[in-house]
Amino acid sequence: MRESTKERVEGKYHEAKGKVKEYTGEAIGKPDVALKGRIEKTAGKAESALGKAEKNFDDRNRKGR
Repeated sequence: MRESTKERVEGKYHEAKGKVKEYTGEAIGKPDVALKGRIEKTAGKAESALGKAEKNFDDRNRKGR
């Protein structure tokens, strides 16, 4: 598996995990858990975006652009 694909998958995993933490924290009235969830969700989005950018870069280099 290419590194860019791995980063995109891990990013989506962290994004989903963070979303669950965020909603759980809000549901049980624990703002610290909700905040940690938002942080993990945001980090996951960034990691996924990085993987996507790396994939685009690799694809363009393979085409000789």
